[in-house]
Formats: sequence, C-alpha cells, structure tokens
Amino acid sequence: MATQTEHRVQPVDPPSPGRFDTASASTAELVTRMADQVSTLVRDELKLAQLELTQKGKKAGLGAGMFGGAGVVALYGVGALVTAAIAGLALVLPVWASALVVAVVLFAVAGVLALTGKKEFQQATPPVPAEAVDGVKRDIETVKERAHR
Repeated sequence: MATQTEHRVQPVDPPSPGRFDTASASTAELVTRMADQVSTLVRDELKLAQLELTQKGKKAGLGAGMFGGAGVVALYGVGALVTAAIAGLALVLPVWASALVVAVVLFAVAGVLALTGKKEFQQATPPVPAEAVDGVKRDIETVKERAHR
C-alpha cells in the first residue's frame, strides 16, 4: 500500500547563482521568472491536494462500507434472535439455544466490523489536504523571508 510520502510532489529547487544571474537580469525577466515559479508551485500544491483528497475519500468509502456491513450482519443477528425466540417457545432447549449462539456470534462480528469501520472513517476525516496546506504555509514563509533580504 502506498504511503502519503510516496505521493508528495517535490518542491521546485531554488535557482543556483550559476543558472540565472539575478544581478544582471531586467525587472521584466525577474517578474517572468517569478510568475513561472509561482505557477509551478500552485500546480504542484494542487496535485498534492488532489492526491490527499483521493486517499481520504478511499478511507471514508471503506469505513462507510464497513458500517453498512455491520448493519447487514446486525440485521441477520436480529433475525437469528427472532428465530431463537420462536424456537424457544415451540420447543424446549436445543433449537433455541443453538439459534441464540448463532445470534451472539453474528453480533460479535457486527461489533468488530463497526469498530473497524469507525477507525477507518476517523482516519479519513477531516477531508482537508493537510500536507498541501502545510506546504503552502511553508512556501509563503519562504517568500516572505526572501522578500525581506
């Protein structure tokens, strides 16, 4: 299973002095370069946000499916309890006792599914691309620091 760090979009490296001489560059060249870098940065952050939301959506879907599965299994458990009550009234011990054991097992399975679904659902919330937001905050701080130099 892929981790979030494997999908992290790599930031653009700051230019080295040999690649672009800012001292002799015109204002137009600097503005053009800055616009290109900002555009690349925004695209990269949007890609990261999309990846994060996709992963969280998958987790939420898995959790919701497990909650649904727990409901279905609980419904079978209720059916088994009804069968146990009917069999208990109609017969003496063996039939309703076996139906009661089945009902207890079904409710145990429903409980495990519900707890697992809850865990998956909690991992997917809140549906905010946290890495992308943190990346944008770091980028803003970097721009502020370089602007004051």
